[in-house]
Amino acid sequence: MALPRITDPRHEPISDPGMFERWGLSLINDERDLPFLKLMASFTLVLLPLAVLQFFYFRWWLGVIHIAVLFGMYFDRGILMLHNTSHRVLFKPKYRMWNHYIPWILCPLYGQPPEAYFGHHMGMHHPENNLEDDLSTTMPYQRDRFLHFLHYWAVFMVSTLPRLTKYLWSHNRKRLAINAAVGETLYVLVCVVGLIFKPEATFVVFVLPYLLARFLMMWGNWGQHAFVDQNRPEVAYVNSITCINTRYNRRCFNDGYHIGHHVKANRHWTDMPKDLEDSAERYAKEGAIVFEGIDFFQVSLYLFLKRYDWLAERFIECGSEQRSKEEIIAFLKTRLRPVVREKHATEMAAQAA
Repeated sequence: MALPRITDPRHEPISDPGMFERWGLSLINDERDLPFLKLMASFTLVLLPLAVLQFFYFRWWLGVIHIAVLFGMYFDRGILMLHNTSHRVLFKPKYRMWNHYIPWILCPLYGQPPEAYFGHHMGMHHPENNLEDDLSTTMPYQRDRFLHFLHYWAVFMVSTLPRLTKYLWSHNRKRLAINAAVGETLYVLVCVVGLIFKPEATFVVFVLPYLLARFLMMWGNWGQHAFVDQNRPEVAYVNSITCINTRYNRRCFNDGYHIGHHVKANRHWTDMPKDLEDSAERYAKEGAIVFEGIDFFQVSLYLFLKRYDWLAERFIECGSEQRSKEEIIAFLKTRLRPVVREKHATEMAAQAA
């Protein structure tokens, strides 16, 4: 089928802003980011007091409520708010100190050590673009095998901090290296001290969100970069995928448009649908993979279940080509094989020797 009508969020100007909107617009660089200010306010008024309460009046039933509120209302949206405000500065220069509020005050409550995400995502992932030197690259793995994912996740959990610090330092991004190391170390120290003096509250507020965040983020990244063209792994159109018309996009600021994001990292999230519509022929020519009605997490799940037929049913032809379900499945499978390029295979062999 041709590219369907896209229903994901776009910018809708506020015709009659209220008092909060007028005040918010005076603080931020882009009026399209007003939803982030509203989310910050909601997070501060609801989840922050609930987190503080755990340390003064902990009850397990209250801890369950905290986790339910965190993951039911804020977790996914909070991480994608961090993602977008990392790429595009939220507050005007006059109020630039408020740019630290998300990574230092809010992020630790949904499992994100301060500055670590920025260093990994902005300082390493985007420059490396899922290639061999990307510390979260999916290329060496057979990406429809769950055991391969578990290895991928375990390596990330165990070695991220030292490898990221080394990478950023060796690439002359020393400030990012220091910030990421300090933020992650402080987070771990808070968890250690908290587990000694307030173990239950610390586990609920910091440790469990941290563990779940790292697992879910790797699960999502796996789906984002599951399909890679072995001949052109450096090309964003064929090392990433795009998922359209999903609840996830409506909640998480069009995060499903991962191809468009890697093509232009600072593209505003409200511009993603139109960019895909305008670039549909380019997507078709490049051989890009676009799914409708499923998100990255479902893509990973379907791969582990070997349900290529479910993926084929959600596959969108961006151009005029019409392939059968069997042809689509065969095409998708070619993008799941491990990618080891000759140059890097030689380097790896030399290092091993």
